Amino acid sequence: MPEERRGYSSAGRVNDSKGDVIADSWKRALVLSPHTDDGELGCGGTLARLAGSGCHVRYIAFSIANRSLPEGFPPDTLAREAREATAALGVEDVVLHDFDVRTFPQHRQEILELLVEESKAFKPDVVFQPSPSDMHQDHQTVASEGLRAFKRTTVLGYLLPWNTSGFSDDCYITFGEKELGKKVEAIGKYVSQSHRTYADPEYIRSLAKVHGVTIGRAYAEVFKVARLVLDPPTD
Repeated sequence: MPEERRGYSSAGRVNDSKGDVIADSWKRALVLSPHTDDGELGCGGTLARLAGSGCHVRYIAFSIANRSLPEGFPPDTLAREAREATAALGVEDVVLHDFDVRTFPQHRQEILELLVEESKAFKPDVVFQPSPSDMHQDHQTVASEGLRAFKRTTVLGYLLPWNTSGFSDDCYITFGEKELGKKVEAIGKYVSQSHRTYADPEYIRSLAKVHGVTIGRAYAEVFKVARLVLDPPTD
């Protein structure tokens, strides 16, 4: 009798075994967040799904965005909130840099060198970063240098609608109510940013539902495929 491959019957039909395809494929995921909260907003549900499936997720923020703090908050507020937010997603590996907001183009080479080092040291299977159509200058810098640094890696650009024009929705990653709840909780940790309209839990839930309905699922996040690398399974 021929040996059955996981997920297929001997006749070639898909069977009913349940597995997480992305978690099986991606053991190490890297999220590049230009400022604290960008990664959570763009792909928090996906990060919760990956972390909950045993994937090693590393989160790098390039700025703790002190300029974005309302009056009365201490300077370390966003650094603390970022650690609380990522913990809510199940992400424990967190790296925080402190480039000044809206100055990333001036530090392009330094940022590239940091990313090249991450490519060598962490060796991610997938990188989540701002989409190439994101108009914020800091986001554009991370997106372009990320593509240079991770030339041999799958790179997915997440959507931040308020910064983006001409986004191409090439890839949808779905998740459930549990992961969506973790995303809402994570963004809620940014008390200093709660005045922002995109931090509204109703908006976060609605956007996930819109993307999900588009593909006939409950919830999803959408990505621009900047690079896709598919390797054969390993034993």
